[in-house]
Amino acid sequence: MEHLLGLIRVRVVRGVNLAYRDTRGSDPYVVLRMGRQKLKTSVKKKNVNPEWNEDLTLSVSDPTQTIRLEVFDKDTFSRDDRMGDAEFGIQSFLEAVRMDLSGLPNGTIITTVRPARNNCLSGDSSIVWKDGRITQDLVLRLRNVESGEVELQLQWVSIPGAAGL
Repeated sequence: MEHLLGLIRVRVVRGVNLAYRDTRGSDPYVVLRMGRQKLKTSVKKKNVNPEWNEDLTLSVSDPTQTIRLEVFDKDTFSRDDRMGDAEFGIQSFLEAVRMDLSGLPNGTIITTVRPARNNCLSGDSSIVWKDGRITQDLVLRLRNVESGEVELQLQWVSIPGAAGL
């Protein structure tokens, strides 16, 4: 992998008020894509407010790439139904990673990303220095669907010997 900068760990926390795709709910799972990478969570049976709390780790070589999130309803005998999508950039997060933050008090907000046309944030998203790490909590409003949000947390993982930021 050329020019690897590091890894971004995306914790898929939960879905809120996801759309019904079957008579008794949905069996949702999340797919994350960045470049050619594609990762998915487990399926949560009959639940439109699922709790995943699963970590998916993507390698970052291009800081301008966006991460695309798609939610699907798992079906047994037909194609899985789409339950919405969202995308978000990681540039602000990576800018915070580049800073020397040693010595900052725990819980310091480095910057706040606001909802805009080019992201799917449903509210302000703070990038925070916590326990010696940079984290960002995001709530993404799903597009192309009647309802639903997905909560995520980003965390940077440095790799010794990688190009770094």
